[in-house]
Amino acid sequence: MCVSLFRRASALVGVVALLVSVAVSASAASAGDYYKGKPAKYIFLFIGDGMGIPQQVATEAYLGKDLVMRSFPSQGVTTTPAADRFIVDSAAAATAMSAGQITNVGMIGMAPDKTPVRTIAEMAKAQGMKVGIVSSVSIDHATPAAFYAHVPSRSQYHYIDHAIAESGFDYFAGGGLKDPKGKKKGIESRGDAFDAIRKAGLTVVDNRDDFFKLNRKSGKVLAYNGWLQDSGAMPYAMDAREGKDISLAEFTRKGIELLDNSKGFFMMVEGGKIDWACHANDAKAAIMDTVAFDAAVREAVAFYKKHPNDTAIIVTGDHECGGMTLGFAGTKYDTNFDVLKSQYVSFQYFTDDVLKLFKKENQGSLTFESIQPTITHYFGLEFSGDPKSNPLVLRPYEVAMLRDGFDQSLLGELVKPNAETSRLYGGYDPLAVAITHIVNNKAGLAWTSYSHTAVPVMTSAIGVGADSFNRSYHQSEIAKKIMALLGDKPHVYVASK
Repeated sequence: MCVSLFRRASALVGVVALLVSVAVSASAASAGDYYKGKPAKYIFLFIGDGMGIPQQVATEAYLGKDLVMRSFPSQGVTTTPAADRFIVDSAAAATAMSAGQITNVGMIGMAPDKTPVRTIAEMAKAQGMKVGIVSSVSIDHATPAAFYAHVPSRSQYHYIDHAIAESGFDYFAGGGLKDPKGKKKGIESRGDAFDAIRKAGLTVVDNRDDFFKLNRKSGKVLAYNGWLQDSGAMPYAMDAREGKDISLAEFTRKGIELLDNSKGFFMMVEGGKIDWACHANDAKAAIMDTVAFDAAVREAVAFYKKHPNDTAIIVTGDHECGGMTLGFAGTKYDTNFDVLKSQYVSFQYFTDDVLKLFKKENQGSLTFESIQPTITHYFGLEFSGDPKSNPLVLRPYEVAMLRDGFDQSLLGELVKPNAETSRLYGGYDPLAVAITHIVNNKAGLAWTSYSHTAVPVMTSAIGVGADSFNRSYHQSEIAKKIMALLGDKPHVYVASK
């Protein structure tokens, strides 16, 4: 048995190595597709975390119109394998896109041998350009971190937080910091990162009013939204409070205002919660965050129209997440995206706010029947009526799914988590997962995973050097193509000490 398992493991490693080598070969085949003209003065790189082609198409089907990113004249197909695994994580993916280095999962700004590699953001700064890093998740999360930090593990948030102060970059915005004081187990504290960030000359802003008062005289800035919904991240776009929360588009617009100067700028903007919504299999939350991400792209397009000969905009995804399928066996060839319009909150808000309040108000009478009006109110699902005339009416098997999810969720103190519940619910609240799965299925959408997949993503471009982003290539080529836009030789560079 042990020998058999070893052979199977060896075969799997061989397959992964082969797939990665194929991806690298594809990169080599496109190595000549580099821009050779006058360097771009303004470069935008937008990364939709977890945004594969299905997420884009689902969003367009929901909206009934095209996303601006999909209207760009150049469209490429990008593969995503890491050095040590066919299915990449955000750390390895972002390092590939920030430095051209294919690396191991979990590593930030480093080659597999832990050699720090220089990022395109650092190259831009060395050329005298201003640099901005924006994300809807915590600004020390894997994707944004890969543009300014160099650590062997993405979970070393405290060291990443201090790298913000050490970077010399001009604008950080979006989510907050996960471990500024070094309280995480196994971390040696370097002191409060916020103190280091302020000493480095950055103005720290944590509310909407002060944020909109920022101007070019404000100097370097670290700005984050006042309400950080989960793990230091901005709220899901569909949960955001109008007039109170700062949108990704507003962070992008302000970044353009603060960064614009005679030597130009580089800005990376991440729509990080597309990925988080897909991990939880919440299509409506993923779609609305894709809409918010596209709105941020529109801000760059508005700037591009004023500077068409000096600006490059690249939009991509780091990987697909959730295995979203545009079709569901239960609806055969039918889809009804209008069903999603009856969902008013994300799975996160439902879990953290709605269920919490429901438990408090219904102590001693936590019955499945008592939760039904709440489900109807927030998701539109009806417990009576004719499902043939109203797609939101639940069928008996769907009611049974919700009852099982309810039992696992609200009576969870009687049920110990096990491998089966993890497989069914992916570690998220069982009732929330059951609800979103039913809503998604009724719309004609389904999921194959709670994790990333290796489905290729789209890379879109407009402006200076846009043609070089056509065709098919590994995502590490994105960094090299941007190096060419900066006037540098496309190459993996060791980071300066």
